[in-house]
Amino acid sequence: MYEKFYELRERPFALSPDPDYLYPSRVHREALDYLRYGLETHAGFVVITGEIGSGKTTLLQTLLRGLDSQTTVGRIVNTILDPRELLETIMIDFGLDPAGRSKPLLLRDLAQYLVDQRLAGRLVLLVIDEAQNLSLAALEELRMLSNLETEKSKLLQVVLVGQPNLRDKLAAPDLEQLRQRITVSYHLMPLDAEETAKYINHRLRRAALGVPLEFPRDVTDVIHARSRGVPRIVNVMCDATLVFGYAEERRQIDLPLMREVIQELEATGVLPAGAPAPPGGAVVEARPVPVAAAAPVAAAAPPATANGHAAALIDRRVAALDHREQALLQRERELVEQRRVLAEEYRLLRQRSAPPPAVATPPAPVAAARAPIHTQVATVRPEYRRPPAPPQAARRFEPARAESAWGRFKRFWVGGAASAMEN
Repeated sequence: MYEKFYELRERPFALSPDPDYLYPSRVHREALDYLRYGLETHAGFVVITGEIGSGKTTLLQTLLRGLDSQTTVGRIVNTILDPRELLETIMIDFGLDPAGRSKPLLLRDLAQYLVDQRLAGRLVLLVIDEAQNLSLAALEELRMLSNLETEKSKLLQVVLVGQPNLRDKLAAPDLEQLRQRITVSYHLMPLDAEETAKYINHRLRRAALGVPLEFPRDVTDVIHARSRGVPRIVNVMCDATLVFGYAEERRQIDLPLMREVIQELEATGVLPAGAPAPPGGAVVEARPVPVAAAAPVAAAAPPATANGHAAALIDRRVAALDHREQALLQRERELVEQRRVLAEEYRLLRQRSAPPPAVATPPAPVAAARAPIHTQVATVRPEYRRPPAPPQAARRFEPARAESAWGRFKRFWVGGAASAMEN
């Protein structure tokens, strides 16, 4: 929608976990280092936790992209499973068929697969996303799978990625043995104000086609204060800001525009009303900004009025976007018609400036064919005409042919014979 207006090759704040847009903040660099350390040392369990939208999946995608071809990866994202379903899901993800087998046979087939992979020099990695949804029994089943090992290392490495309540679940007394096998554990903290500003402008630079657009520091501080430094909420706010700026044809992002965005996101329920304190009592490093003036207005307004005002704002912006799109389409049609007219004029101009073509004289048969019928007789070639016979008078004056002796003898003999017959 706004990519052409801001000279972007794609949306820089899309919610999909794209590793190309990962900003290497301090916490993300540390998390990647811990993950790589766990894989290189063949640790049994690696646990990564973080708030909703803190970038765990993007971090995981970045890690998996950097693995070599000697690593076999199985990944599970639907984790509402009982222990047997979890075991079957693991086998299916590794390309094994669990149909019609009892649990002892499933464990035997999985163990044989892991041994074959190790003999082939391959590392087997199991990644479980949204691991906070696993039951205690399913987590205990994973611990039992970690017993598959050689004398020196584990046959299966497990990476658990989840929300902060995964730590609470792992702290249960029934999972004491599993906790003892966790060798690497890291918690992703939210971005601070400085990292939030760098995160936003890093994404804008990655998506820019020309001179990159930048959010000024006072705007990024407001975004950090309302998002608490959570990357997903930062993306939502920045994407909405670019949409609003495109609708109002603002090339620069400023505080008034940012206030309008926050007010509408609060009115529509995307952002909670007010400015909640950061989790864990962390201090937000932000410059003083005049954002508090907008909050009391939204808070003091009745819900019906706020919703009506938000609906009116949405209608106006949708109408403005529709009008702008129609204007762009009309402009494109006009340009196409102008190109067509110019091409036609150029063709006519070339025809006028070109010299007249020379008229070729048709050959004799063609000219004769075009002549009237009574004149076509004279055009017939003379070799096809029989010469007329000479008149009778001319024949009498023709010179006599020389007569041979035999001819004279025949004439004399015939004449004598005729005379004898008469007598």
